[in-house]
Amino acid sequence: IVIVQMVDEVQIEYYDSNTQRSIPKQDWAEQANRDTDPDYLESDTESRKGNQQGFKANMGILKQ
Repeated sequence: IVIVQMVDEVQIEYYDSNTQRSIPKQDWAEQANRDTDPDYLESDTESRKGNQQGFKANMGILKQ
């Protein structure tokens, strides 16, 4: 699973289920998030892991 966040056709964040990490792609976006929540990257990564589990469950249901 790959999640890509875009703003005005610019990639600002990337999550890959193989690495299980959210990776900021734009310094300005990372700084804006850190200004709001210093631990945002960790919490965002955990949120993405949850999304990954939900997606896997949904795909299992669809395969039935």
